[in-house]
Amino acid sequence: MHVKDELFEIRVRDENREVQKKHYSAQKVTAIWLCTGTALSTDAIKLAMTFNVDIVFLEKDGDPFGRVWHSKMGSTTKIRKAQLEASTSKIGLDWIRTWLTNKLRNQVQFIRNLKKHRPQHADFLQDKVIRIESLIGALQTLEAASVSEVADTFRGYEGTAGRLYFETLSYVLPDIYKFNGRSMRPAQDAFNAFLNYAYGILYSKVEKALIIAGIDPYLGFLHRDDYNQLSMVYDFIEPYRTFADEAVFRLFSAKKVNKGHLDELANGVTLNKEGKTLLITAFNEFMDGQPLRHGGRNMSRSTIIQYDAHSFGNTIIGKKVRS
Repeated sequence: MHVKDELFEIRVRDENREVQKKHYSAQKVTAIWLCTGTALSTDAIKLAMTFNVDIVFLEKDGDPFGRVWHSKMGSTTKIRKAQLEASTSKIGLDWIRTWLTNKLRNQVQFIRNLKKHRPQHADFLQDKVIRIESLIGALQTLEAASVSEVADTFRGYEGTAGRLYFETLSYVLPDIYKFNGRSMRPAQDAFNAFLNYAYGILYSKVEKALIIAGIDPYLGFLHRDDYNQLSMVYDFIEPYRTFADEAVFRLFSAKKVNKGHLDELANGVTLNKEGKTLLITAFNEFMDGQPLRHGGRNMSRSTIIQYDAHSFGNTIIGKKVRS
């Protein structure tokens, strides 16, 4: 990536080793994601910073390992002090309950949407809806003085819901794509390889949204504050994981994924260049495409994450959120 006439210039060699160039206006770019094996000029970095374009460096599996952004992020000391206080009080517990409840509700809604077009699986899908809804009820009645007192219980409910949910997704996929639960690094199947990479991109989006809203991405409520651990990102991301789930599921249910999108590893599979291109294109279109009703207005999924981050920051300092 270089700069030409105040435009980002992308240079790629084609099959004949000839350089093909494409140009993009910095005013129309919101983020740059660079996988290993790519190059970025300092002029391109400067142009990105001038227009507040986030630059993210991704591992092969999609996890962000570094980033560059503008130094003027608008964060406030007041928000971070309130965040620290909330982490050890009932306020933090209430937020975790809200985020996990919304995550499970989104999972239920996704299953219900699947049910509309799969009458042959209605009984199976309805059973999963009922079981996850019972876990939502259990979450809402859980009380304590702080998150630490019930953290393991929270994780238990979330884990049980996750197993039911992913069992459901696998059940309704075409036979060639079915998978046996979640697998991380490395993924054991194509679906998990795509999902892991999508989550990596989503982590990056959430981290940026939190920082822009003045929230410390390292100071979480449920996840541990280990060294270099983006604990708040892991907490805050939960309601939005279904964005990645649905984007990936659409690719597989439409049978757009094939073996040519994956590379074999010694003990699993990973996305290759073609697979990453397919996923990133589809995921961006899904996140910035058809708006949803949220907060009293129509928003893209990317905007929803940023809106909720600002709402969270304002709420913990006692500032009224406008709808």
